[in-house]
Amino acid sequence: MSAQEHTYPLAEQLGEVLLAKGFTITTAESCTGGGIACAITDIAGSSAWFEQGFVTYSNGAKTQMLGVDASVIERDGAVSEAVVMAMAKGACAHSGSHLGVAVSGVAGPGGGSPDKPVGTVWLACYLASTDHTHTRLLQLTGDRISVRQQTTVAALEDCLALLLASN
Repeated sequence: MSAQEHTYPLAEQLGEVLLAKGFTITTAESCTGGGIACAITDIAGSSAWFEQGFVTYSNGAKTQMLGVDASVIERDGAVSEAVVMAMAKGACAHSGSHLGVAVSGVAGPGGGSPDKPVGTVWLACYLASTDHTHTRLLQLTGDRISVRQQTTVAALEDCLALLLASN
């Protein structure tokens, strides 16, 4: 099964829920490099509910484009709950979107460490209307492409779950 066969139904359902609520979404991506935004824009008509995407691969980009405090990155590392929370909130603040999703991780094959091995990914979904952030630590397996695809699927799933749980 191709990556699009995994993501297309999720992105389509996410779009339907966002449209029904009159909401928009913005992505803030590091390890996926725009893969979440790509999955979303595979859906015809996504311009009605997708605001924009930030690809903030470097720490400097996270600070410059999303307002992530450099001291948080220094203290916790780019692959951390605190950083993805700040990325998701920053994405909403800079775009005016109702929902922000952020990911930062180690896709591999290198770059891992004993405390953050390859496949470690932090994910955050932020719903501005309730000021609620859902976060999740993923420990994924597979090669670089697989880790990025699994992260994209998890991001779409978590955004959908957060929206369906909100009033």
